[in-house]
Amino acid sequence: MNQAGLERCKRKLSERLAQVRGERSQRQFARDLGVFQQNVNRYESGTTPHADFLITLALRENVSLDWLLLGRGSREMK
Repeated sequence: MNQAGLERCKRKLSERLAQVRGERSQRQFARDLGVFQQNVNRYESGTTPHADFLITLALRENVSLDWLLLGRGSREMK
């Protein structure tokens, strides 16, 4: 994958994070995940999330990491 493709994946990751958050505020979403609101804001703004955050998100929100990171498959974990 070239640099442009990588940047596109990262941008889509930010969009999918916002999609998982849904109507909740960043503050409420952060509380639900046990993280700081500033982290959620940074991740939705394009900073690559830490693995711990991604694992927590996947488990608490029942989200497939393959879908979240790459847009592949179903949103829900099986």
